[in-house]
Amino acid sequence: HGVTDGWEYTMEVYYAHFPMQVTVEGDEVVIENFLGERAQRRTPIRGDTDVQIDGETVTLSGSDKEAVGQTAADIEQLTKVTDKDTRVFQDGVYIVEKPTGGA
Repeated sequence: HGVTDGWEYTMEVYYAHFPMQVTVEGDEVVIENFLGERAQRRTPIRGDTDVQIDGETVTLSGSDKEAVGQTAADIEQLTKVTDKDTRVFQDGVYIVEKPTGGA
C-alpha cells in the first residue's frame, strides 16, 4: 500500500480565540500565534513526508507509514493545551482522517 498508493493523513486547524497560522519552513512545521503566544512552536517533518497546507486543512502524505503517522502525531501534540480548561480552549491542529486498512 505504501509504495504504490502512499499513506495520507488529513488534519484540521481549529481555533476560536486566536487565529493561528500553520506554515512549512524547510523541514519543519511552524505554528504561530497558538493561544496568542508570541513564540513559534516548531516540529520536524520526519522522513520523506510531504506536508501540504490549504487554508485550515493540513495534508500529510508519503510512502513511509511510520514517518507520516509520527509527523501527524507530533503536530497534534505540539498544540496540546495545558493549564487551561480544555472544554473552553479547544484550539489546536487535530487529525481528522487516518489511512485505514493495510496491504
